[in-house]
Amino acid sequence: LTVALGQIGNFLAYTAVPTVLVTPLGALGVPFGSILASYLLKEKLNILGKLGCLLSCAGSVVLIIHSPKSESVTTQAELEEKLTNPVFVGYLCIVLLMLLLLIFWIAPAHGPTNIMVYISICSLLGSFTVPSTKGIGLAAQDIFHNNPSSQRALYLCLVLLAVLGCSIIIQFRYINKALECFDSSVFGAIYYVVFTTLVLLASAILFREWSNVGVVDFLGMACGFTTVSIGIVLIQVFKEFNFSIGDLNKPNVKTD
Repeated sequence: LTVALGQIGNFLAYTAVPTVLVTPLGALGVPFGSILASYLLKEKLNILGKLGCLLSCAGSVVLIIHSPKSESVTTQAELEEKLTNPVFVGYLCIVLLMLLLLIFWIAPAHGPTNIMVYISICSLLGSFTVPSTKGIGLAAQDIFHNNPSSQRALYLCLVLLAVLGCSIIIQFRYINKALECFDSSVFGAIYYVVFTTLVLLASAILFREWSNVGVVDFLGMACGFTTVSIGIVLIQVFKEFNFSIGDLNKPNVKTD
């Protein structure tokens, strides 16, 4: 139930605010989950994990302050225009070509030994997942209206739903394969950074959300995203380290 509610909230967020803000802030589930697990499940959260939670929250605040304040695409007509833009179509062709190469040639040979193969597949599929989610929200606004564009909105929504479903199924498959071969903490940290970067790139090409962002806000968002990413790495990768503040007070005994 909580996962379903979370996904519904995520969907509503994509339809209400720019993607460049929603996607990076999705990482807040990691520090909040770690904090709740330390209290409810009595899991140990070391000093590096606590520092990672602090950095994730601080970076999220910076992202919120410097994010775009308005949507660049608000109607179905604008969405259709963006989807048929030659630049975005060219980007999708490149992504599809890379996915075919990774899935049919590189993954069978190098997937179990190179963590970046499965991460690249799942992250590239994010180029379809997040824009499709946002597009479904925009198209759904016109489906129930009694106007000539409602039929087109229905067809567009169905196509985006099919793309979204296929991309999610393939992502689940390769995420499970990655978790069978590699440590989940390392995979989760690297996957967040690569996935978010490629999703932001796809959204920037499709929705042009960066067009109204100044240099200061761009640098602020870059710093915020970097801070959040460092926090996620500290929480995920170093969570097994047995280290606390009390260890700093221990005397260093030298032996000959």
